[in-house]
Amino acid sequence: MNASSPSSGRPAGGPAAVVAGPSVAGLSVAGPSAPGRIVLLTTSHRVAPGLLSWPAWQALRAADRVLCADGAHPQLPYLRDAGLSVEETSPTAEGLVAACEGGRTVVVVATGEGEPALTDGLARLAGSGRVAMPELELLPASYDLPGARLLDLVQVMDRIRAECPWSSRQTHRGLAKYAVEESYELVEAIEDGDRDELREELGDVLLQVVFHARIAEEDEESPFSVDDVAGTIVAKLIHRHPHVFGDATATTPEEVKEHWLRTKAEEKRRASVTDGVPLHQPGLALATKLVARARTAGLDVALPAADGIGYELLALAARAESEGVDPEAALRAATRAYRDAIRATEGIPEE
Repeated sequence: MNASSPSSGRPAGGPAAVVAGPSVAGLSVAGPSAPGRIVLLTTSHRVAPGLLSWPAWQALRAADRVLCADGAHPQLPYLRDAGLSVEETSPTAEGLVAACEGGRTVVVVATGEGEPALTDGLARLAGSGRVAMPELELLPASYDLPGARLLDLVQVMDRIRAECPWSSRQTHRGLAKYAVEESYELVEAIEDGDRDELREELGDVLLQVVFHARIAEEDEESPFSVDDVAGTIVAKLIHRHPHVFGDATATTPEEVKEHWLRTKAEEKRRASVTDGVPLHQPGLALATKLVARARTAGLDVALPAADGIGYELLALAARAESEGVDPEAALRAATRAYRDAIRATEGIPEE
């Protein structure tokens, strides 16, 4: 059912009709009979209001009463557009149980906090054994899609950018160093094998992306948003994976890499294989990248013949690349071993 489509109200005397009775905690209830049913309807603010599941719409349509404590709940306009009568009230657990007497069904549209006071009260009543409890159902009306929490991050970043004295003054250039630092901390978490640290550092790197995208929205000449950033990388991934999204075939990692390099070359139309290699990256990584570019392009380029440690390191980086070894990672591992040796000499126990 489309919540925005017009729909007629329920006929008088139908399932939604209210039978007057004694008032309990602000709710008109029927006389004693079957204990009835309480449906706690939860929704996600990360899904457009009105997009509810079919079981949720069925429960709402069949309910004798629909209650919501939050008059500004984003779902209310759509429920009312669908012909539902929603009462803005915050019942107690006792009042809600009483409202279900006579076999009636009451749907509570939960607020963003999830109605903890109400559910705790219902749990206490059920545990007391002194009250005939209605059937209680927790019905998710909308679900988060994978990646939905990214919307929370965008909203939080938007508020921080607007209200935080430090964040509101940051620029792309001023934040650049943090992107480098967070990337190294991510690499360290990966090499240490610490899963908790890995999750945290991935979040820190993601923050850099969202922060820069938020700043980019304010550019007067060429603004773009995080949606533009995501759209760009999605288009790039699809184009560079014709074996996934197109008719091309790739059964080995080597064939995948070939597709990637070919489509990348078509996109960039670079004059040299060295174009696009960032020259400010660490020396070993830069040397390895250039050697790899030349080898992949089938270029037989001799290493510069000159004396000096720099040229020796270049030769080592080329050797590591040819053997499939990451010289940066190898050097870090060796350096850690050296650090441990220093600490052992100092008499400091291993961590």
